[in-house]
Amino acid sequence: MNSAIKTLLFIIVALTWGTTWLAMKIAGTTIPPLFATGLRFLCAAPLLLLALKYTRSPLLFPKGQRVFQAIISLFYFAIPFTLMIYGERWVSSGLASVIFAMMPVAVLCASILLLREKTNSVQLLGLTIALVALISVLLHESQGAASGQLVGIMMLIAAVVIHAVMYALCKKRCCEVSVLTFNALPCLMAGILLTLVGGFVEHPVIAQFSYHSILAVVYLGAFAGVFGILCYFMLQKRATAFQASIVFLIFPIIALSLENILYGRSLSFASLCLMCPLALGIFLTLFGNQLNQRLKRKSQSVVLSAQLEVNKRQHRT
Repeated sequence: MNSAIKTLLFIIVALTWGTTWLAMKIAGTTIPPLFATGLRFLCAAPLLLLALKYTRSPLLFPKGQRVFQAIISLFYFAIPFTLMIYGERWVSSGLASVIFAMMPVAVLCASILLLREKTNSVQLLGLTIALVALISVLLHESQGAASGQLVGIMMLIAAVVIHAVMYALCKKRCCEVSVLTFNALPCLMAGILLTLVGGFVEHPVIAQFSYHSILAVVYLGAFAGVFGILCYFMLQKRATAFQASIVFLIFPIIALSLENILYGRSLSFASLCLMCPLALGIFLTLFGNQLNQRLKRKSQSVVLSAQLEVNKRQHRT
């Protein structure tokens, strides 16, 4: 039963993350980006607040962390998600998902720089392979591209970097709160802020919003923003870190496949070939610690076996 639940959670998370990029693309076709992102958070916030009340989780962070809660609202929700939907105005949803799949690599870099976390040679190798592969993909995809696509790529990379830095800062401040406390109020604050700013700056005309864009916003807020997040954290509790983190290798494949099926667009052949070293780099970054520990245990076992063999020979002589 537990195995079936884990499998179901994994499928839900992979499908949710894989379809989010296409939904953001659709939402931004007729709804201005700032306003669309604000509506997305306003759709998610009431459901998160209801779940917060049902589980009796606190609304506010502990004392001393509440200013940081407002910072999370701005730099974890408002700015990065706006950059994502803006970036997808010029970048395909498939390429956007590939860039976002680099999150584990960005988190490792932020942890090394900001937290002075110790790393190992396997993780550094994975980090190097992933960065080289991603840069190669971006160079291939931006050849002959308009300047707008380059701007979109930079926006998406900036969103990943900001998210990674915020993750490291949360860890540095020992910000240990429930997933609902972390998301509910910051999501509401970001929704109100972006909706108001979008209303004044972008002057959205509701009559021009398409049915598909409205559905995409609701999907992003109510399903991906609530159900997807909760399923991922449930998966982390039930599965090993290895099993849960494989989602980062799967969801770009789903996003690329969807874009190819619906729009007939795909990355170049060279970029698709580079997906293998990119996935390998992300894999080594995610599981470098486990692999390094296994290598150490294996080497210690070999040394011990060799020492025992020497001792046996000495005893015989």
